[in-house]
Amino acid sequence: MVAGFKVKLGEGGFGSVFKAKLRSGPFVAIKILAKSKGNVQDFISEVATIGMIHHQNVVKLIGFCVSGSKRALVYEFMPNGSLDKFIFSKERNIHLSYEKIYNISIGVARGIAYLHHGCEMQILHFDIKPHNILLDENFIPKVSDFGLAKLYPIDNSIVTMTAARAIIGYMAPELFYNNIGGISYKADVYSFGMLLMEMASKRKNLNTHADHSSQLYFPLWIHDHIQEEDDVDIGDVTEEENKIAKKMIIVALWCIQLKPNDRPSMKRVVEMLEGDIEDLEIPPKPILFPNETVTYIQC
Repeated sequence: MVAGFKVKLGEGGFGSVFKAKLRSGPFVAIKILAKSKGNVQDFISEVATIGMIHHQNVVKLIGFCVSGSKRALVYEFMPNGSLDKFIFSKERNIHLSYEKIYNISIGVARGIAYLHHGCEMQILHFDIKPHNILLDENFIPKVSDFGLAKLYPIDNSIVTMTAARAIIGYMAPELFYNNIGGISYKADVYSFGMLLMEMASKRKNLNTHADHSSQLYFPLWIHDHIQEEDDVDIGDVTEEENKIAKKMIIVALWCIQLKPNDRPSMKRVVEMLEGDIEDLEIPPKPILFPNETVTYIQC
């Protein structure tokens, strides 16, 4: 079936990804699941989830392989790799214009909205982050890596989880605080907001090397900034680019509100991104954790 696994594309907690070529011709990405990660459930979850999805902004599952204890998923190959190398790299040859970043953000939002509202079952991804957004040859974004995804009936507003395994920094607060609201598709909205903030600023939200303590956590710093000034002051950008970045940041700030009920749906997020910045209100300043006594969910 596959000519070989000579080019490694990446590695994560669920296994390694290789570039390969099918005998029929096209290149593919092969994800070999790690043996030590309880991967039977991860494998079943990913195949069941991705197999029912057909959307321009969600990566396509071509097939899967099972041989004894070895399991592999075969995906369409994304020539431009993952989004993180484009928004965090300082190299001049790895650069995306703000217009392209903005279009990518809308594509990602549409993909997540489809997962939440466009399938027979509601699909919650629970691992939205730059590394899991892949780009094809035309920089069309595709949501990938469904190892943590869960399926629920469309009419389920609150879901149950026994463990939270997403990445700190993108993980919604209700996944580890149980006094701010139930777990729902709004957890993906929060993760998307953190991703959108990093796309707009082209930097990580947490900057341990910031010159001033007020700039340590970018979402808090930028919220104060956009309330005081018209420009978001994110670098050497044109007036139009500044306007695009500001719109993305305002939408991101709505997405990362502490309480799930205060966040928009992904359908609404798409509308906000596609609409005029003049129609957007600046949301309340994000709160990092509940003021009340924190009660942790047992995982």
